[in-house]
Amino acid sequence: MRTLENPFRGQAISDQDWGLTAGQVSDDVEAVARLMALCPIAKPTPLHSPQALADALGIAGLAVKDERGRMGLGSFKALGAAYAIAKRAVAAIGGALDPDTLGTALKGQTFVCASAGNHGLSLAAGARVFGAHAVVYLSETVPDAFAQRLIEKGAQVVREGADYEASMAAALAAADANGWTLLSDSTWPGSVEGGRDVMEGYTLMAEEAVRQWHEAMGAEPPSHIYLQAGVGGLAAGSAVLFRKAWGDAPRVVVVEPDAAPALFASIQQGRLIETQGPSSDMGRLDCKVASHLALKALARMADAFQLISDEECAQEILQLANHELAASPSGGAGFAGLALSAAAGQLPGSARALVIVSEGPT
Repeated sequence: MRTLENPFRGQAISDQDWGLTAGQVSDDVEAVARLMALCPIAKPTPLHSPQALADALGIAGLAVKDERGRMGLGSFKALGAAYAIAKRAVAAIGGALDPDTLGTALKGQTFVCASAGNHGLSLAAGARVFGAHAVVYLSETVPDAFAQRLIEKGAQVVREGADYEASMAAALAAADANGWTLLSDSTWPGSVEGGRDVMEGYTLMAEEAVRQWHEAMGAEPPSHIYLQAGVGGLAAGSAVLFRKAWGDAPRVVVVEPDAAPALFASIQQGRLIETQGPSSDMGRLDCKVASHLALKALARMADAFQLISDEECAQEILQLANHELAASPSGGAGFAGLALSAAAGQLPGSARALVIVSEGPT
């Protein structure tokens, strides 16, 4: 485990100096909530407060936002692409929230993405609700079982490339060649709007967590929040909303695999860094370059960045399984970072922490 204190906390960083595209992640969660209310299965996920697990960590309290059942898709990512597509559907019919016309609002349109996991499911589900077609590019390493789940959601699956980066390049080329709409969960120059909307969809999860925290844990905000990151979408969307709700009170720590330190390295160098490294068992977080808008948000709002190894993560998430909160390494990485910090004596006994289990064990 390595922890880097963020020297840019509270600062507005320069797009030009950091090599970043323009734009920001909005905290207008009310707009997200209005559109997601159109989906009959878009219900809040639970927040658990396992005191026995807090006791095992040696801290006063713990809340776990459980995204494993989100919209029947098994991950927080169900909110992202689904919201981005819903936003386009409402725009296509002139802003009227009419369920009778939304089902065909995007008829004839095709959305395309690359996915190593749950983003593709969200895109497929959102496209089907609003009458659009979904094409999902998968690398050769993505299991056949996941491809079958996408097909069952109505997506066309295309295998392309040895890794996620290659499948992403193929999806981008297909969008350009066919006039399709690329909907990535990242942002970079020339591709901002879709990834920004995806991140803003995640603010609804954070808003639920704020409300549920107060119901379960009381009026005092959490002292520590640990958020796992790949390109940084979950962490950025959550941090934007948590800072809106709780200001500077919580210490926000962003946790990445040490094989993919995209945010950590960029903060360390003071500019966007494309990292190199082996594959990580935290596969959904195994991203070598950060989303531009996510990096900007987290440079301003995160207090620290933490790297953990595959072995450390695998060991610590066993505690989640022992308390009926089993998660994949990617889904439990934020908790693993919290547990490692507690074991290293970096948290006071009075700490009351919030983490997100972003997906289940498969």
